[in-house]
Amino acid sequence: MSGNSPPAAKGWARIAEDTWMRLRFWIGLVAAIVVGAGAVVGAILTYNHDENEFHSRQKEEAVRAARQAQSVGALSVGELAAAAAFIKADGSLSKHEFKIIGQSLVTENVLHAAAFVDVVHQSERAEYEREQGFQIKERGPDGQLVRAKRRPIYYPLTYTASHDDPLAAQARGFDVATDPARAPYLQRAADDGRATATGVIPLLVGGTGINVYRAVYRDGAPTATEAERRRALVGFAAGSFLLKDLASAAVGTLPNDITAQLQVGDHTVVGPQGALEDPARAQIKIADRTWLLIVHDPDRPDVSVPILFGAAGIALAAVLGSLIYVWSREERMRKLQREADEDSLSGLRTRRRFEEEVRAAMARASRDSTTGALLMLDLDDFKSVNDSYGHPAGDLLIKEVAAVLRRRTREGDVLGRLGGDEFAVALPSCRPEEANVVAEAIVSAIRGHQPEDPDVGTVTVSVGVALFGIDPLMSYVTLVSEADTAMYAAKDAGGDGFRLFHPDALRVETGGQLN
Repeated sequence: MSGNSPPAAKGWARIAEDTWMRLRFWIGLVAAIVVGAGAVVGAILTYNHDENEFHSRQKEEAVRAARQAQSVGALSVGELAAAAAFIKADGSLSKHEFKIIGQSLVTENVLHAAAFVDVVHQSERAEYEREQGFQIKERGPDGQLVRAKRRPIYYPLTYTASHDDPLAAQARGFDVATDPARAPYLQRAADDGRATATGVIPLLVGGTGINVYRAVYRDGAPTATEAERRRALVGFAAGSFLLKDLASAAVGTLPNDITAQLQVGDHTVVGPQGALEDPARAQIKIADRTWLLIVHDPDRPDVSVPILFGAAGIALAAVLGSLIYVWSREERMRKLQREADEDSLSGLRTRRRFEEEVRAAMARASRDSTTGALLMLDLDDFKSVNDSYGHPAGDLLIKEVAAVLRRRTREGDVLGRLGGDEFAVALPSCRPEEANVVAEAIVSAIRGHQPEDPDVGTVTVSVGVALFGIDPLMSYVTLVSEADTAMYAAKDAGGDGFRLFHPDALRVETGGQLN
């Protein structure tokens, strides 16, 4: 019996081994199926996430570009309205006065040309032509400008300002109401009192674009009804936008590889013809006309990557890889956005983001007839902190100053670090006397702050204050220059104080209160 035991034992061992092999096979097969399925599911989820992220990014790009173009257009139309209000209040307009107004409109904005359209009755025609030195004209059958025929009322271009002055001069005297492409919009602007935009037309000063008209009424005349507005009409402030300038304002914020179209109705007026593949759309409103910006981003997710994940069946690696890919992609996007908008050391807005928000605040102040203030801050003798105690001490002090600024400002104020030890604070909807109070509070708070580093002594700051909203034509560059000038005046006076910019002089009374 003992001789038969070894073969039986070997048989049972082989059965056990075969069973374990099969078990390992099925375990491996199930694991492969689970891992393969996990890889496919992970790949599908990753692709759907990328698609959603792509469409979200493409939509954000379109909306951001449309808002940029609309804000630039709105600023130009708003300043056109301001020019109309000036003409109305002045009661009359000389060639020299319009040259100043027109050049500012053309230089500071995307307007290609600006003009004043007069209202001349037949009885006034001879005197008008004698005073202006040119005839009232209309287009003849051959398209050339000829002397206008007799009619009860004329609407001639009296004053013009353009980047192409010789061409603009040729258009003077042209009766705008004789042009079928312009007359209905001119009449609409007169009747409803709002800025009115034409369709896309050939411009008198060259190129293709649109005209915007803003009616000017006699000062003090009633304008509640359409009939009253027609009787009070004395002319129009007009502006011309080139299509290429409007398109540049929109696509200037987009990456270079993105394709964009500008549409009016169903017609593409800027960009490639034909339908774009899976684009994003955003509206642009200029005066009373709405445009459509269509954006196509070619950098969409590649479907071959998820297919490769699923086909390869690299289960755990594919799942982990896709999770890490999604996480790192989102983290990178958040980091890039944070770096673009937020200073990494102080947590305040970066120079670029600060400029965007201040420009927007200036536009709102101009539109709402309110005032605001820009404060430029520079720490006094900050270089000595870095030189004496090292850059870590300087960096810590920068963080502490940022915290002080947050405590001394409102939630709606805009705080930025422009570089080094230079800070800036924008105070929207702020009166001059309120700006003085805030500036003095900041100077006092920084002076009274005890740095965390015991080796660093008392810190002081020089602050320059400049106001915006008073002059609707003020540019951002001018505002910053005025605040800088005031800040350096405070620094030249020994620092630890503030100055308010004044065109004629910068002076301070006892106790730091400003004239």
